[in-house]
Amino acid sequence: MGEEKTAFGKEKPVLGSGESKQFQERIPERKPGEAKEEYAVILDFLPNGYPYDERPMFKKSPIAQAVGKDKFTLLELVPKKDIFLQPLEDVYIGDGKRDKIHHIIGRLKFDTLTTTARKELEYVISDFVKKKESYFVGFFNTSGPLTMRMHKLELLPGLGKKKMWEIVEQRETEPFKSFADLKKRIPLMPDPIKLISKRVINELSGKEKHLLFTD
Repeated sequence: MGEEKTAFGKEKPVLGSGESKQFQERIPERKPGEAKEEYAVILDFLPNGYPYDERPMFKKSPIAQAVGKDKFTLLELVPKKDIFLQPLEDVYIGDGKRDKIHHIIGRLKFDTLTTTARKELEYVISDFVKKKESYFVGFFNTSGPLTMRMHKLELLPGLGKKKMWEIVEQRETEPFKSFADLKKRIPLMPDPIKLISKRVINELSGKEKHLLFTD
């Protein structure tokens, strides 16, 4: 029986070989005690509500689809009267006085996003990752094992075990200072921004069992 490294860095024996035609389904609100989003970015704004909503116009409300700036929470919002929102606009959705948002309807599933919202989401997430570079560099510096045989770094799409060990060994010598530093010290390192952005999209779309960056 051979030997190999576990995610803990110690020697361990090898053990052997679209959218609904009706109203959208809501995801339950956060549980008491969970952190709330304070700010969100508008992904799409529908001033006349959803086109598949067959109710009379006087019963329909303008709808905004948005993503939270902290935990990437997908949200459905209703603006205040006479407020017209633009895609990529920042809005306050915290518990304090809101200037543009009347109320939050709830959380959205990825497959209920409009086509416009999905396109904007990719840009917004990539932009978030760039602006929060120090936070995500910290993930590369401090992330640990998920199980005895799987490291959290391996959950990034396109980052295999070999690259994971190179990152772990390099960060033990000196923590990474930036994405550029990470790419410089790890030969043929995939673009960290693209790795993280794709992982976030996969988590939001329900493709991942373990959540690294979303709730």
